Amino acid sequence: MKAIGIILAGGNNRRMRELTEKRVVAAMPIAGSYRAIDFALSNMTNSGVGKVAVITQYNAKSLTRHLSSSKWWNFGRKQGGLFVFTPAITAESNNWYRGTADSLYQNIDFLKHSHEPYVIIASGDGVYKLDYNKVLEYHVEKRADITIVVKDMKDRSEINRFGLVSMTDDNRVTNIDEKPLETSLSMVSTGVYVIRRRMLIELLEKAAEEDRHEFVRDILVRYKNLKKIYAYELKDYWANISTVNAYYKTNMDFLKKDVRDYFFHQYPDVYSKVEDLPPAKYNFGAHVKNSLISSGCIVNGTIENSVLFKKVYVGNNAVIKNSIILNNAYIGDNAYIENCIVESNSTIKADSKFIGEHEVQIVREDNPIYM
Repeated sequence: MKAIGIILAGGNNRRMRELTEKRVVAAMPIAGSYRAIDFALSNMTNSGVGKVAVITQYNAKSLTRHLSSSKWWNFGRKQGGLFVFTPAITAESNNWYRGTADSLYQNIDFLKHSHEPYVIIASGDGVYKLDYNKVLEYHVEKRADITIVVKDMKDRSEINRFGLVSMTDDNRVTNIDEKPLETSLSMVSTGVYVIRRRMLIELLEKAAEEDRHEFVRDILVRYKNLKKIYAYELKDYWANISTVNAYYKTNMDFLKKDVRDYFFHQYPDVYSKVEDLPPAKYNFGAHVKNSLISSGCIVNGTIENSVLFKKVYVGNNAVIKNSIILNNAYIGDNAYIENCIVESNSTIKADSKFIGEHEVQIVREDNPIYM
C-alpha cells in the first residue's frame, strides 16, 4: 500500500452526554465485543496500510489501554506499526490540539519522516467496512488533489450534524456545507480522506501560519475551488456514533441478521483486542430473544432485543428490553430495564425500574461492592 494512515480520535463530544465523561467516542463499545476505533483500524490493516497513527486527546485512558498491544490488528511489525499520539509540551508548543488540522500539524514529523506518497485520514467514530485501495485507485484515476468518501444518507433526522457535499455528475465536489441548520442535500462526508502526503504537509503549514486549525473548514472548504476535490461514494453500511441516539441505533442495527452477517461473517474481518473469557452462561429461568450476549455474561432473567457487552450479570427474574448493557454491569434480581443504556461497571439494585420513555435513558448506578 502506497499510503500511511491517520485516525483522528481525539475530539470531545457533549452530544454523547454521560457516555463520554470517562472515554473518548472512538473507545465506545460496539456490537458486544468491539470498540468504535476497531473498524477504522481493521480497514487500515485489511487494505495493506502498514503504518498508522492514532491521534487522541480527551479522555484517552480507555482508548490507549485498548491500543496497548498492536498485534490484534496486525501492526506488530518491524517496519511501520501503530503509533499513538497525544498532545505534548515541547520547546515549540505547549498547546492542546486546537482542531483537527492543528492535531495533524503538531504531529507533522510523522508525515515528514514517512516515505509513502499518500495519506489516508479516517475518523475513529465510524462503523463501516471499506477497502481503502479502491479509494486510492479512484483518487489516482481522477487525478484528484483530495478525495472525500461520502455516503447518501436516507435517514435525515440527524443530517445537520454532518458535512454535506454537493458535486457534479463527474463527482467533482463543488461545495461543502459543514453542519448546516437546513439543507436539501443528502450526501454526507464520512470523515475519510485521501490526499498526497506532500500536499498535506504544505496545506497544514500554510494553515498554521495563518492560525487556522480545522481540517474541514480551513482546508477543505477554503480550497474547494483551488484544489481538485472529488467524492467517492460508499455504498455499503456506514454509521457515525457521535450522538446518544446514533450510538443506540448503531448497536441495535447489529440485531439485524444482514448487518451481523456483513460484519461478522463476510470477508474481510473486523479485529479487536481479545480477552480470555468463558462463553456466556444461561442458567435455569433465562429467556433470550433476538439479542447479542457477549463472553463472560451470566444470564438468569429475560433479555429481548438487547445487546449485552462482556461480563454482564443478569439476576433472577430481571427483564431487559430494547437496551444496551455495557461491560461489567450488574443487574439485580427483579430489575426492569427498557430503552436504556446502562453504563459499564454500574450496579442496578434489585427491584429497580428504568424506562426511557421519550428518549434513550442513560443509567449509571455505582456500587463498589460489585466492581
